[in-house]
Amino acid sequence: MVRTGGSQPSGTGSNPVGAIGTFEKTEIIQPKEVNMKEILNINPEKVRDFLVEFLRDELKKANKEVAIFGMSGGVDSTVIGYLCKIAFGRSNTCGIILPYKNTPKISVDHAYLVGRTLGIRYLRFNVTPQIDYYFKNFPQADKIRIGNKIARERMSILYDLSYHFGGIVIGSSNKSEIYLGYGTLFGDLAWLINPIGDLFKTEIYQLAEFLGVPQEILQKKPSAELWEGQTDEDELGFTYRESDPILYYYIEKNMTPDEISNQLRDIKKEIIYKVIEQVRKTDFKRKPPKIAKIPEEIKYS
Repeated sequence: MVRTGGSQPSGTGSNPVGAIGTFEKTEIIQPKEVNMKEILNINPEKVRDFLVEFLRDELKKANKEVAIFGMSGGVDSTVIGYLCKIAFGRSNTCGIILPYKNTPKISVDHAYLVGRTLGIRYLRFNVTPQIDYYFKNFPQADKIRIGNKIARERMSILYDLSYHFGGIVIGSSNKSEIYLGYGTLFGDLAWLINPIGDLFKTEIYQLAEFLGVPQEILQKKPSAELWEGQTDEDELGFTYRESDPILYYYIEKNMTPDEISNQLRDIKKEIIYKVIEQVRKTDFKRKPPKIAKIPEEIKYS
């Protein structure tokens, strides 16, 4: 649940400078400008160990042994691959490569690189035929609609394969994406278990570097690659280095925009408001499906 309130800014005290009475030298304390490293600097070793145990516990509860995940060649899904290999071993970790016709070749190459580097099982299925066949009926469909369909088709395949292999679908949405609503309902947001959903994107990079993720994956721009030339940060209108500390103060510390602005002097105030508005307008994506609760006087009258 997103918290939209916050504490009130503190006052200046009961004895402002210039008041009549005994004069005392007063030090004016300016709000501290916070370096992002001070607030979003994780302990990657402890985080890795915690998430590996989390994965093992969750699959044990479900009486499953195989982890199924979409392997896009991006940093988030690559981190999932590394964690699952540690938790379950190579033979019980299965990465699924699901390109569409406009998926960049470099991304597919990176996905294969992850599979080969980890030595895990991996499969490739092209989702182009079923997507294009469906949209023959809707030639006017825009790229967002097509992108959402691609995301849902990919997740549908993951769930089918989880049945085939007797496994569980592992999600790879990070905390930044979740709170910015940067995902497709019943698509990439339809995971059953998500070990990295409490890590901001900038924290994902720290964990990825610790795990030894290849530099070519770490250095490329984040992208869902649902259409040609798409990048997360271009579409959102701000960078993760800007949004992550804002999200931290807004979500974790329950601060108001003005309080956040006082903490993050190097980030423009319009960016702060833009990030918070993005959180608010996508709140519906973080809520469970609604079920009508029928009052007994109606149901049994």
